[in-house]
Amino acid sequence: MAETYPPWHCGISRERLRQRADALARAREFFRARSIMEVDTPIVVGNAVTDANIESAAVVTPGGRSFLHTSPEYAMKRLLAGGSGDIYQICHVVRDGESGRHHNREFTMVEWYRRDHTMEAMARETAAFVTYLLARDLPVRLLSYRDAFGQFLQFDPRGAGVDEWRELALRRGARAELAGELDAAGIGDLLFGQFIAPQLGRGEICVLHRYPATQAALARTDPRDPEVALRFELILEGLELANGFEELADAREQRQRFERDLAMRRERGQPAHALDERLLEAIAAGIGQCSGVAVGFDRVLMLATRCERIDEVLPFAGARA
Repeated sequence: MAETYPPWHCGISRERLRQRADALARAREFFRARSIMEVDTPIVVGNAVTDANIESAAVVTPGGRSFLHTSPEYAMKRLLAGGSGDIYQICHVVRDGESGRHHNREFTMVEWYRRDHTMEAMARETAAFVTYLLARDLPVRLLSYRDAFGQFLQFDPRGAGVDEWRELALRRGARAELAGELDAAGIGDLLFGQFIAPQLGRGEICVLHRYPATQAALARTDPRDPEVALRFELILEGLELANGFEELADAREQRQRFERDLAMRRERGQPAHALDERLLEAIAAGIGQCSGVAVGFDRVLMLATRCERIDEVLPFAGARA
């Protein structure tokens, strides 16, 4: 029977707090052993993200309107452009409107960047980080996005248009009421989350890689195959733990992607925020060839402690905050 706590309480036990503290210490040991420098960037920032699938929480003060960061990525890339070298950060991030079994509006992210690392090297280091936190060895399986859809949905996503994606969603009964409102990438995410992710990473770490270029976000596309993004996700026991990629270092292409994001936000009736010009200037100045990844620390802790819900490992989750 689950423990119940009064409303003033943090919502988790002292033992769970200790486990959390130990895991944070282990995370820092991992990076120290690799001579990756810890950095600390602001949580209150001047620009919201353009991604149509993420909402930034606004902060209104007498000095004006700012936002709580959804990731330290933009600031860390500015550090890379300034010559920081390999860096990592452990910080709280906020994504407005996120709640559920595996989601909380505020959560802890571990993010790091490595110069001269390929997507494959970064994916393997991410798997090593997760197994280090879990304190157990696990096999690692690499699976391409295309192969995952072929294996579990008998569908080839390469070159598929939005009508083909919608037909697949309707055929599979994948919350069809949403399929008509989404683009191809959104329907792909919907199908992946409902039918594929729950079957991945059972007793092993699954590295899902080489996403369609339409889901590149801030990732490079493969110079040998421009329809593919050099992006990966790490999945264990059906739970997405990390998202990483070889970083896009072309400021012009990044601006075009941001503008496409804003166009989508306008179509959906979402706020269309100003572009982060300082990030674009930093990319233009040069971040070099590098890869980065963000790991959901609380989700890893869920698996380490065999918890079913994220609020079982978060102090002051949800309404308790």
